[in-house]
Amino acid sequence: MQIAITGSTGLIGSALVRALRGEGRTVLRLVRRRPADDDEVRWDPFGEVDTASLEGVDAVVHLAGAGIGDRRWSACYRQEIRDSRVEGTRTLCRALAALDDRPSVLVSGSASGYYGDTGDRTVDEDDPVGEGFLAALCRDWEAATAPAAEAGIRVVLPRTGAVLAREGGVLGRLLPVFRAGLGGRLGNGRQWMSWISLVDQVAALRFLIDGPLAGPVNLTAPEPVTNAAYTAAVGRALHRPTPIAVPPAVLRLALGGLADEGVLVSQRILPARLTASGFGFRHPDLGSALADILP
Repeated sequence: MQIAITGSTGLIGSALVRALRGEGRTVLRLVRRRPADDDEVRWDPFGEVDTASLEGVDAVVHLAGAGIGDRRWSACYRQEIRDSRVEGTRTLCRALAALDDRPSVLVSGSASGYYGDTGDRTVDEDDPVGEGFLAALCRDWEAATAPAAEAGIRVVLPRTGAVLAREGGVLGRLLPVFRAGLGGRLGNGRQWMSWISLVDQVAALRFLIDGPLAGPVNLTAPEPVTNAAYTAAVGRALHRPTPIAVPPAVLRLALGGLADEGVLVSQRILPARLTASGFGFRHPDLGSALADILP
């Protein structure tokens, strides 16, 4: 099986490439620079795609996009986040639709931000789009896959929560702070956090490639936790105190709009479709995830 992947150097993409190659599958990595290896294919999210090299691939996984939490949200960076996802997805899907020998499936990344702030209410894939920048972004990001779906390609839209890994993401970036005994809850700590371990994220993407699901699928663990519970669990796993409470005003000063939509937002999301389809989580609860991630 030959699978093409965008965003192959990111946290999720690099882990997925290793897993697929470990299974004996052939992986083509779509890159924005001039290809340097036989397994690389040139694409420009705002221009041309080397479609000749994609003829006959079995599946495409689209993970590329500017990092949501990489920088403070200025107006300029908001636009970069949006364009990299919406325009990049549209470019790729138009290219796939134009192929003579199209892939059978496109797994095109989305995010839990689709639901906006859900408060204490649980939501699943049947719930409508929420409010705010991230919700509107995810709505338009998913809609940009229309050319692929109209061409008969099975399109899956994994709405991913906070990915937990030692190497990066929400956990990896703050590990030095927690190890120093300076970890603490964000805001009042009552906001819900919908998370997934990197191991389960990669396993779920492989599950979606092989089918038969289509449309939105929440990639979150079945047991979301509050920020206060998450903070305490990380502290216990590292045998460190978590005395600090970071006030919302400080977070807003440091992060801009990312504070309210990415850090203080409450999202209690359930992976209803993934669970109903028979997918088995290796880390259904936070304790088991942290035990593996932080030995």
